[in-house]
Amino acid sequence: MSLKARITSLAQRDAVTTVGLAVSAVWLLLVLLFWLLAPGGEGGAGGLARLVGAVGVVMPLMMVWVAVALARSIAVLRAEAQDLRLRLTQLREYAATRGAPPAVAGEATGRVVPAQGAQGQTPQPSAPLPPPQQTPAAPRPRPADQRQAAMRFDAPESVQVDPGTLIRALDFPDGPDDHEAIAALRMALKDLDNSRVLRAAQDVVTLLAAQSVYMDDLPPDPAPAAVWRRLADGARGSAVAALGGIHDELALDVASSLLRGDEIFRDAAHHFLRHFDAMVCRLVPQLDDAQVAVLAQTRSARAFMLLGRVAGIFG
Repeated sequence: MSLKARITSLAQRDAVTTVGLAVSAVWLLLVLLFWLLAPGGEGGAGGLARLVGAVGVVMPLMMVWVAVALARSIAVLRAEAQDLRLRLTQLREYAATRGAPPAVAGEATGRVVPAQGAQGQTPQPSAPLPPPQQTPAAPRPRPADQRQAAMRFDAPESVQVDPGTLIRALDFPDGPDDHEAIAALRMALKDLDNSRVLRAAQDVVTLLAAQSVYMDDLPPDPAPAAVWRRLADGARGSAVAALGGIHDELALDVASSLLRGDEIFRDAAHHFLRHFDAMVCRLVPQLDDAQVAVLAQTRSARAFMLLGRVAGIFG
């Protein structure tokens, strides 16, 4: 339960308890007045009369506090239901963002400027790329970190893309003037399978960049092309351990923490790992060793190495 829901629940339960105390006090006052003001009868009351009188006094108090307990439980359930509705709304908004990404100015590669007004929340992944004719976002203090032009793409179409174009797209543009990479990205996004991989890669790179983990700062130890081919053939664990070639402790700690504690990041990371793995299986057999080495240095591949190591894919 969120903090707000807990506070709401406690406030409602305190109000119910106050009402219960007030009703109990009024009842006891009425009983006292009855005993003080009732005319005295002749002779003492029998045992049965005393028992009936005690039950008549205690039973209403018991009913009052049973009602208080029920009201407190209902307050807790209402607070939990409200919290669940809020979480479901957030998940629907996230799913809608992934399914039909808005055109926003930002970076899809190594350096992403978080959206203003996010109120400290983890930025939502967005689709790469607004229209080229728009004015790009204001540069950050480190201009070399600007990695993507603002562009917008039409819905993906099933078209064939050559391996070289896809590899260039997986590295993302270096900025609005990187026309070759922008053209490669446009072409690659027209293929449905490639579009899934590229958008999933941008999601995780954007979320990692929001935590100051940038792919350009994580050059991996090069793994032989044969290891990538084993991965494409279905090998996992120690057989492909060389692919876990990113050793930056801060990046590994941040990624591990996000996978454990952030549901949105965990969903995005597993989505990316699944689609990138499938892409490797169909792409690597078409590449020579030099092309595999270029693929391994792309920003998308670095994200795969980082998250794959944290997730235990490489043993």
